[in-house]
Amino acid sequence: MKIISVVGARPNFMKIAPFIKEIENHNHRNVQKIEHILVHTGQHYDDRMSKAFFEDLNIPEADINLGIGSGSHAEQVGHTMIAFEKVLRAEKPDWVIVLGDVNATLACSVTARKENIKVCHIEAGLRSRDMAMPEEINRLVTDRLSNLLLTPDLLSNENLRQEGVGENQMKFVGNIMIDTLEQNREKASQLSIENIINQNLIPGQNNISASEAANGPFGIVTLHRPSNVDHREVIEPLMRLIMDEICNDMVIVWPIHPRTLKQLTDFGLWNEVLEHPRLIMVYPLGYHELLRLNMDASIMLTDSGGLQEECTVLGTPCLTLRWNTERPITLKEHGGASVLVGNNVSRIRREYRETLKTQRKPVRPELWDGHTAERCLVAILNYTE
Repeated sequence: MKIISVVGARPNFMKIAPFIKEIENHNHRNVQKIEHILVHTGQHYDDRMSKAFFEDLNIPEADINLGIGSGSHAEQVGHTMIAFEKVLRAEKPDWVIVLGDVNATLACSVTARKENIKVCHIEAGLRSRDMAMPEEINRLVTDRLSNLLLTPDLLSNENLRQEGVGENQMKFVGNIMIDTLEQNREKASQLSIENIINQNLIPGQNNISASEAANGPFGIVTLHRPSNVDHREVIEPLMRLIMDEICNDMVIVWPIHPRTLKQLTDFGLWNEVLEHPRLIMVYPLGYHELLRLNMDASIMLTDSGGLQEECTVLGTPCLTLRWNTERPITLKEHGGASVLVGNNVSRIRREYRETLKTQRKPVRPELWDGHTAERCLVAILNYTE
């Protein structure tokens, strides 16, 4: 059997690592080998957003790098389809494995099915119900086209049923992101918070004390979605809430996404952020570094789906700066650690005050047990049309 797995952006890297490891385990145990080819489309292509994650998670260098780079959604999807079609015609795989909801996921699933190659979608069935999110389009199209849909939770199975997907097409396998967390938890725990900050600190900040964060309490902020960072009337009130109120309670560590850095600079706000004595601005962190911070953080304010999941398992109280989520299993009403607050400052302030009163409570949804990659590979090997 020949399998091509596709990654395009940082969220994919954390999901593919345990799957590749499971293929290696299979090949070690069995006479019948799986030939595996890793294709990186290059959607995240700089060292901090891509290369560092490959190294951190021991992902082998991609066999094929399409080098797509940045561009509009249409440009990324179109260029990926053109390049990936050539790969498929040369390699003729039995399966194409796509993960998550990035542009590479959509582009490569469409291209594979046009070439009559089976597609497996890992992390299928997630729905935000928000058609303004490009990722929702990617999820819907990919799931409609895929032969095999591997879901992270039972809510996702129900979403697929409502869309008319047959039971033989879907398989509940659990959350592959948690495989990565469990495989790296011990290594992350050995890192020093103070060292992480000092080694990644953005120059130009005065009176910043990494030891203050290391001795706690501290919070984490991550922001990257256009709805939060592309408009001054949205990001400036968020920034001021963090600097003027939340920083009075605790030090805040903010790994700054390149998009957010650009917008703060364009809006003339970057110098003010850098000068705040209790707001620690660091470059994008590696997987182990951010996991280590999340293990001890008093609160997480984020618009990242993956961090919602990590916070649930680690028990970190999480304010999700979005109006909806494709991961409702992480919300408090479903037993998780997250509360949806959007980008309304009054709501964030209110929920922040309530969250400060809560204790860490790690939660492990069904099959979030560190063995999802094994179930994924079994489902692929046992698939019958």
